[in-house]
Amino acid sequence: MEYQTITRMDRDGMAVITLNRPEVMNALNAQMRAEITHAVEDAGKTARVVVLTGTGRAFCSGQDLGDKAAVSDMNLERTLRDEYIPMLMAIVDCPVPVIAAVNGTAAGAGANLALICDIVIAAENASFIQAFTRIGLIPDAGGTWVLPRMIGMQRAMGAALFADKISASQAAQWGMIWEAVPEAEFEGTWRARAEHLATGPTEAYRKIKKVMQASAGNSLEEQFLMEGQLQGDCGRTRDFKEGVLAFLEKRPARFEGR
Repeated sequence: MEYQTITRMDRDGMAVITLNRPEVMNALNAQMRAEITHAVEDAGKTARVVVLTGTGRAFCSGQDLGDKAAVSDMNLERTLRDEYIPMLMAIVDCPVPVIAAVNGTAAGAGANLALICDIVIAAENASFIQAFTRIGLIPDAGGTWVLPRMIGMQRAMGAALFADKISASQAAQWGMIWEAVPEAEFEGTWRARAEHLATGPTEAYRKIKKVMQASAGNSLEEQFLMEGQLQGDCGRTRDFKEGVLAFLEKRPARFEGR
């Protein structure tokens, strides 16, 4: 696929996917949703970490409302089912960690696109807004699932009902995101985090995603059993052997990702 609304750069095990419609604050249209879906699915086959970020002053302002003709004809249920869900599930099902590097405003579906990622790192000038009630809608793109689990029901309800701007610092304090960093340090921070994952034990990361996602529906006993099974798989990898050897030899491990 030739990308028109995003860019993708692959280097040293890291795939950086950048939303690239800065003139509309990286608002999501049908083409961008399809391109994000393709890029994430494709990157997951070769990369050891995927980064999703934005160009300009916004990460993503949500659904593109600028095309009045397209919006007036939009079947919201069909759009969510056929376009949003595949994009979001590409991130959830990606076999390697996906980092959202939130460079600015993340609003509506753009906020939830970030929050569905495995780790969210935001610049301190960034913000998260569940803007849906401002246009008479409910949070979608997974917002009603992730928010209560991340920040509790009261804060999730407040974010949804009032549509207030939540600063990156507040989001970090609430546990909505991993960290908020000064704007001047933002790119260096997310790149360092991504490089760390790109040289780590990739098979262990795959299984961390799998077992963490399963925990919401498992009983404690089921989770114990799943941990045991996946830990047994990890124990048979070359990276486990290398990790133990590096520990004994008091040197950094050289993980191959297998």
